[in-house]
Amino acid sequence: MAEKRGIRLIVIPEDGRETRTFQLSRRRLTILVALAVGVIAAVAVLGGTWWYMAARAYQVPELQAEIAELREGQAQVESLARQLETLEERYRRVRRLFGVDTTQVLPELWRPPASGSRPSREDPEGSLPTSWPLTATGFVTQNLLDGGEGDHPGLDIAIPSHSYIRAAGAGTVSDAGQDPVYGNFVTVDHGEGYLTLYAHASEILVEVGQPVRRNEVIALSGNTGRSTAPHLHFEIRLNGETVDPLSMVQPPR
Repeated sequence: MAEKRGIRLIVIPEDGRETRTFQLSRRRLTILVALAVGVIAAVAVLGGTWWYMAARAYQVPELQAEIAELREGQAQVESLARQLETLEERYRRVRRLFGVDTTQVLPELWRPPASGSRPSREDPEGSLPTSWPLTATGFVTQNLLDGGEGDHPGLDIAIPSHSYIRAAGAGTVSDAGQDPVYGNFVTVDHGEGYLTLYAHASEILVEVGQPVRRNEVIALSGNTGRSTAPHLHFEIRLNGETVDPLSMVQPPR
């Protein structure tokens, strides 16, 4: 059977040399075309792979920066988790505190006189503020200057709302009212340069100029002013300077 016709190539050199003729059958031509297509496909695949690898290599520094950022974020998350554990423990302690019966009052409690009468001579005016300013123990959540000098001029004592706040010493109410930061507050002048402040109250039970006895109830605790939870903010000042309350009063045990 005769071979199927293919392609004949005639090469004519320009220098006059003898021409050459190449006869390609259809079968050989098919094979050559297939090889060419394969080579082109292989080159295309290699080129695409090279560009992909080059693009990925270009992203390496960016990926390394992202990894470093993620590691830093993980460290921050771990730090926040530890802080959260500490806050949760404080919260549990405060909840346990709120579950305690706070209706029981400590000894030497004076209820505010309904008639606004002056204290008896048995309790001289101007006594030093050395009594705990609450009828319950409470829980100190922030001390004097906690977090930086001048940031916090007194004690924060967690206590349920409407608990009794009492005067730390005998004296005269020098100021009472509302403040954007302190909320409802009372200040008592004890003489000898001593002044106490009781803030974030829900209700004030005394008036300016009214004499009070040591341990007399002057307000009810609350969450007024710049406050995130019910507590008493208690300050002691001597000649206008802040005094650490724990240097003069001690929480009952």
